[in-house]
Amino acid sequence: MLIRIRKPWDVLRESDATPEAVFLDRRRLMKLAAAGSVLAMVGCDDKASGAAEAPAVSDPSAALYPAKRNEGYTLDRPLTDEKWASTYNNFYEFGSDKGIYEAAQKLKVRPWTVTIDGLVAKPLTLGIDDLFAKVSFEERLYRHRCVEAWSMAVPWTGFPLKSLLALAEPQSGARYVRFETFKDPDIARGQRQGLYPWPYVEGLTMAEAQNDLAFLVSGVYGKPAAAQFGAPLRLALPWKYGFKSIKSIVRITLTDERPHSFWEALGPDEYGFWANVNPLVSHPRWSQAFERVLGTDERKPTLLFNGYGDMVAGLYKGLEAEPLYM
Repeated sequence: MLIRIRKPWDVLRESDATPEAVFLDRRRLMKLAAAGSVLAMVGCDDKASGAAEAPAVSDPSAALYPAKRNEGYTLDRPLTDEKWASTYNNFYEFGSDKGIYEAAQKLKVRPWTVTIDGLVAKPLTLGIDDLFAKVSFEERLYRHRCVEAWSMAVPWTGFPLKSLLALAEPQSGARYVRFETFKDPDIARGQRQGLYPWPYVEGLTMAEAQNDLAFLVSGVYGKPAAAQFGAPLRLALPWKYGFKSIKSIVRITLTDERPHSFWEALGPDEYGFWANVNPLVSHPRWSQAFERVLGTDERKPTLLFNGYGDMVAGLYKGLEAEPLYM
């Protein structure tokens, strides 16, 4: 079977992308934010003809968006309409149905802290806005492929994972990065279900975490990410199935032991550590050869590594005996 791997820098048509905004000085933006910048958050109804606006809420990071686009990460396909991307979501902390965006609005993202610990020289615990002040934001257009065989194309805003890890100065013995999300069953109804191993945990090798594609996301569609996207900080790993892109991160731990992730614990025969997109290896209950494009009737052939093989295939040489694509 011949698989054509498209390069991630294939150019997106201008008509399909949002305009590039002027990137303003960060110091001035933070002053504006501190003065009380207000974001009009958008909520969407997947049965309506357009997006419906939710009440405006204060967000100290609102003035940081939209960020300048990194043209090294563009696409070969149109962006998914925000109406669909924001109303068809997985967020098991709030339940298992796809219309979870309404329940997810209970998530309060201020105050929020992120801890970086483990095998690092400088452990850190930072408030989310203090963390944002230490990094440089950019927009990247990424494909996103769910293990459930649907896909979308999204304009994420954020910063490379490796730039955050560098602040903590990883030690030489660190081989893996473990991510952990929040745990608050008072607001997250899904976490009241005892069958799930809460909190949600995911993991990467250090080599994967330091790959240029590994991206920490704080915004989408040119504004701070809504709760259902995994606010205020989530991971985006476009060459892996979507369940690896953990949402609403509170802890990042560098370790010498491979993390045992949430879905591995629940279904080790169906969901493995690597979870790299591969059209030739089916999920035990469905084929991965094709994907349904969210918001359309289109079905596309699935690309090996979701089309990002040029940038990540080398990470897996010598691991042929591993169940790479589960």
